[in-house]
Amino acid sequence: MKIRISCDDKYEAQKLASLLFIKDANEIFITAILNIIDNQLIVALKDKSAHSIVLKDETNVEMFADFIQSVIEKQDKIVSTEIFGQDVEIVKG
Repeated sequence: MKIRISCDDKYEAQKLASLLFIKDANEIFITAILNIIDNQLIVALKDKSAHSIVLKDETNVEMFADFIQSVIEKQDKIVSTEIFGQDVEIVKG
């Protein structure tokens, strides 16, 4: 399954992609979505820290939250991420 998420800017897209998928270890850093505030996601990472990711709008936040939930629950794995400007294409399987 593939999804394309629009972030607020290129920096936020790079941050999202880097937190999502580490190619060498084939794992993600995000362990939970702690909060959603308008177009902003607060996520928990494996190292117990929390980070904010600003997406383009609330629709993108909802799409991402729905898409990533099965990965957080370990039902699916992220296969790849690719950055296209301020968009991040995420593939899970």
